Amino acid sequence: MVSPYVRRQRLAAELRKLREERGMMADELAKRIHYSRMKISRLENAHGRPDVADVITILDSLSVPENQWTQIVRLAHDAAAKGWWDSYGNAMGARHRLYADLESGTDSIREYNLSAIPGILQTTEYTSSLIEITKKEGQLDFQPEKMMQARLKRQEVLLRPNGPTYEFVIDEVVIRRRTVPRAVMATQLQHMVKVVAAEPRFTLRVLPVHADMEGALLPKATFALYTFPDPVDPPMAVVDTITTDLIHTERREVRRYIQRYEDLARGALPPQDSLALLTEAADLLINKVGPPA
Repeated sequence: MVSPYVRRQRLAAELRKLREERGMMADELAKRIHYSRMKISRLENAHGRPDVADVITILDSLSVPENQWTQIVRLAHDAAAKGWWDSYGNAMGARHRLYADLESGTDSIREYNLSAIPGILQTTEYTSSLIEITKKEGQLDFQPEKMMQARLKRQEVLLRPNGPTYEFVIDEVVIRRRTVPRAVMATQLQHMVKVVAAEPRFTLRVLPVHADMEGALLPKATFALYTFPDPVDPPMAVVDTITTDLIHTERREVRRYIQRYEDLARGALPPQDSLALLTEAADLLINKVGPPA
């Protein structure tokens, strides 16, 4: 399905453009159709699932031509659609819901991770270990069991036959600077090699600590780049911070993240060498704790 989140972004831009083309302020539009200024603002900023009836009321008020009217109503319908993640409510966590939404309609994903194993490649044991660590920071904003179920569903969706291409660049620090038990990390590294080697649409590169990155600007956070089948839907960069995800759709901003990703990919090891490094790192861990049970 088309990502409802992406459609909401596009719908918001279209509604704002239509209003501005008619020289109308948001307050004026709100008064004309007896809506609150807040409702107009939420629609034009893609906050929440839109009500198709509200969109129709706005289009009629702005005297939008029939051909354009039909196109935008269809867009609103897509933006209001529900996905499998909605059945989890807030139990899976708002951040995982966002990623599930984007992944549902994406054409390609490119991710750089400097702090943890990418979610799509995580084992349940590794994820459980991270959850236990996260509990030290206070009350969780998700239900661990539901979140784990949802993550498995995300993996299933991404691995579907017509799923997106997925490229990963993982900083070597993620592999060497261990934050979970040795046995868990060893199994995790072996799992990554198995999944990536078996899936032609997945490409993994490790950025070694000694990589020559002269002339490149290094990212300050983990981020992912998304493209979508419909060329009208612009590329998107999602930046992972400790407490939230920052979403960039403005082309100039996204272009900067694309440039940094391309620099990282050039500095990283080739795919086969990267998988060999993961295997070697797993073997070193196993030699210290014995083979996984």
